[in-house]
Amino acid sequence: MDARQSTRARPLHERALHLAGLAQDPVATMRVWNSVAILAHQRGAHAEALAAGQAARATGTARRDPLFASLAHARTAIAHAHLGDHRPALCSFDHAEKALAKTDLARPRPSWIAFYGRAELHAITSIVHDRLGNSPAAEAASYHALTALPGMFVRNRAFATARLALAQLHQGDLDQATATTMGIFPLLGRAALLGEFSRDLATTAPDSAGTRECADRYRTHRSRT
Repeated sequence: MDARQSTRARPLHERALHLAGLAQDPVATMRVWNSVAILAHQRGAHAEALAAGQAARATGTARRDPLFASLAHARTAIAHAHLGDHRPALCSFDHAEKALAKTDLARPRPSWIAFYGRAELHAITSIVHDRLGNSPAAEAASYHALTALPGMFVRNRAFATARLALAQLHQGDLDQATATTMGIFPLLGRAALLGEFSRDLATTAPDSAGTRECADRYRTHRSRT
């Protein structure tokens, strides 16, 4: 998935889902559905991402533990937002917030879900609001995410910073958006999020010096990764 090789990732997910089912392991099943949702989002298959999020929400783990339920609701919120389903996206996000508020974060859990908590939900909030056309709320959520992120999540911070830049760009604040991206290119390399920012910047201000500088940096880091 990180290499964005979806044709190789999909059969591995299918195999993992099959094995998790054979093992009757609801935690593993939840983990696979979460990954399937992310992969589908990468491919632009947002209806598939929605179905995966709903499947994650139906697992025994999500029914028993509000942290897993919150993550599943957050995945469905992202999918709804990409599909333009304004009301369902906000409804799913509300469920994610309420479930997280009920969570005992001190409870022992598998290490793979350590990334998810208040900071990650803020980051997801930014995605949802930006896709729904509410860039000021997306910008505020990105700031909240960056404030709450633990220091060890360096890459997550880079993604949250890129989301902040997109929210600023979508409000027309070109100089601030370009300045925000400084320093995150080496961390994200070929990440599609940087490509999205470069394309949106070029569409908004095709002749600006900032656009040319950003495009040059993006090409340079793509060639190195």
